[in-house]
Amino acid sequence: MQVRFKKLAENAVLPSYAHDTDAGLDLVATSVEYKAGRELYVVGFGIVAEIPKGYVGLLFPRSSISRTSLSLANSVGVIDSGYRGEIRAHFRHNGTDGSLYHVGDRAAQLIIMSYPSIEVVEAAELTQTDRADGGFGSSGR
Repeated sequence: MQVRFKKLAENAVLPSYAHDTDAGLDLVATSVEYKAGRELYVVGFGIVAEIPKGYVGLLFPRSSISRTSLSLANSVGVIDSGYRGEIRAHFRHNGTDGSLYHVGDRAAQLIIMSYPSIEVVEAAELTQTDRADGGFGSSGR
C-alpha cells in the first residue's frame, strides 16, 4: 500500500522502517518546542500524511522512550485520514532524570491500519457473557 507524505521542513525525513518486519514507521524530529508551565515538549516531524479513507495513523512512542523522562501525553495519537496538518507528538516531562528528544532523533513511530465503519445501534438489552460487568482487576492478578 502506498501512502503519500509531504515534507514541510528542509530537515524533514520521510518515515521509514528500521527492519522489514517492523509494524511502525520511525519518525524523525525536525523541531522540539518546550511549553513552559506545562512540562510539555512538542516534537514536530516536519511531514504531512495523506492517509487513505478507511485507514488511521496511530502515533506511538518508540521503545527508546524508556531511556528518557518523557511519556506521550495522549498515550496514542490518532491521525484521521482527513487531517492534513503536520504530524506532531506532545510529550510530558516526568522528572529531571533521563534525556529528552532532540532534532534529528527518532522520537515516535507511526502505524497505519484499516478500521471498520461502525453503525451505532441503540439496544434496550445486550447479550449476557460470563464476564458480565467485571472490570478493573476482576480477573485476578
